[in-house]
Amino acid sequence: MTKRKALVVYGGMELHTPREGAEVVRQILEEHGFAVQVTDDYDALGADDVGSNALVVPVITDGVLEPEKMARLIAAVQAGTGLAGYHMGLATSFRASVPFRYAASCYWVSHPGNIITYHVDVTRPDHPIMEGIEPFEHTSEQYYLNYDPAVEVLATTTFSGEFHPWRRNVVMPVVFTTTHGQGRVFYSSLGHTADELEIPDVRLILTRGLLWAAGAL
Repeated sequence: MTKRKALVVYGGMELHTPREGAEVVRQILEEHGFAVQVTDDYDALGADDVGSNALVVPVITDGVLEPEKMARLIAAVQAGTGLAGYHMGLATSFRASVPFRYAASCYWVSHPGNIITYHVDVTRPDHPIMEGIEPFEHTSEQYYLNYDPAVEVLATTTFSGEFHPWRRNVVMPVVFTTTHGQGRVFYSSLGHTADELEIPDVRLILTRGLLWAAGAL
């Protein structure tokens, strides 16, 4: 049987430990039978054969991809290649690309208080990504996002207003899914650095989300 292929591309701010995070994603996918390419060459996202991947995972803060190559990536997603990201991946990747922003379905704008402890609520315990996961406390950046109202929200957090009083009681997605054309899109804001991806619930959500986006869950 031919293995599903996945492409993991990393880069950007070292603060986010992108290489280490990409290796965690590789490990997860290889444990589930994927053939995984990991690279720091952004151009791989716009390769002629990018659509042969079941899943593409940008572990990238900001970055630039030439419009022609971005068009290939977006066409691949629209044709059925899954797109998945955590924390900075999707939410901050390729900030200047309107086509990518549309596919990613979210955009990071702030993390009031920087590293804090906040509560994560599970809103869709019936979804296969969240099944069996109870609400939990998490210490990291609490991401404030601008996001597409078309997403299906699986987990949320509520901003206390302690740091930005004008955003008190705002409920924000932490985990969501959506589609872009025929492609499945998964995002989790958990995982500021790679070590957070070793927290059992965070890793389980990421694992299931990657598999879901690839059509393997």
